[in-house]
Amino acid sequence: MTIKDTPEAWEIRATETPFVGNKTSVRTDEVVMPDGSVARRDYQVHPGSVAVLALDEEDRVLLIKQYRHPVRYKLWEIPAGLLDIPGENPLHAAQRELYEEAHVKAEDWRVLTDVYTTPGGCDEAVRIFLARGLSEAEGERFEAEHEETDMQHARVPVEELVRRVLAGDVHNNCLVVGVLSLVAARSGDGLDALRPAGAPWPARPFET
Repeated sequence: MTIKDTPEAWEIRATETPFVGNKTSVRTDEVVMPDGSVARRDYQVHPGSVAVLALDEEDRVLLIKQYRHPVRYKLWEIPAGLLDIPGENPLHAAQRELYEEAHVKAEDWRVLTDVYTTPGGCDEAVRIFLARGLSEAEGERFEAEHEETDMQHARVPVEELVRRVLAGDVHNNCLVVGVLSLVAARSGDGLDALRPAGAPWPARPFET
């Protein structure tokens, strides 16, 4: 048996969109089950996201902390953002987010991992990049608004982050998946064996 996710689409008898928001919406599909019955499935329709695990020369990860209203927490996270433009190259989006949220640029980019955040209730797909060769970005800083006006920044050693993850001190999915994937990659074939930054992404196809 090959352990690999495979695309598949079950028959949809009817669909409706009871809610449309600024960036996401909610869809209800009537899906035909394997036994022929029909079940209603509600889920959030999401444009997709990118996240950046930025690793500096001292083996520290660049973190931000901001308020997340749905969970009523200020969370430590890695820079991340939506794919605002349909078909946008995710690398370009990741570079933009690193610049806007941390005013940092990177010379070396790799795909660290791809995930569906909550596939039972949302179709959000996230590509997490590894960025190395960090330096201060040129030009003016991005003007923050809303939750980002209260954002904090830190650089935390990888080993310390792993301890925080396993202790249950940090909860952001991209941070957790990203730092553990980094450690796994190092213990395997190494960081230079990671996929190139422009690797295909079937969940969110893009123009190269």
